[in-house]
Amino acid sequence: MALELTDANFQSEVIDSTTLTVVDFWAEWCGPCRAIGPVIEELSKEYAGKVKIGKVNVDVNPETSVNFGITSIPAILFIKGGKVVDKQIGAVPKSVLDKKIQEHI
Repeated sequence: MALELTDANFQSEVIDSTTLTVVDFWAEWCGPCRAIGPVIEELSKEYAGKVKIGKVNVDVNPETSVNFGITSIPAILFIKGGKVVDKQIGAVPKSVLDKKIQEHI
């Protein structure tokens, strides 16, 4: 299951991690976010132990969203060594996210 990332745990779970972390910025009211949710969950199971995959609810965690300049959701950031190495805005097929993970693993 995808990690629940918050303003409080983002630094320790994502920024300080040496593991590639895929972060899905989403909101309850966002249709495309709900559409991509199951894909994020599938990827979290497939990459368990290799890649961290988490979700940030932008309505509940505004600080993290602002820090990363999130203006459109869903926004999926690929973070490694504390830096954004790739991103995807909008809902896309699982294969697109899988390819980006493979590039940065």
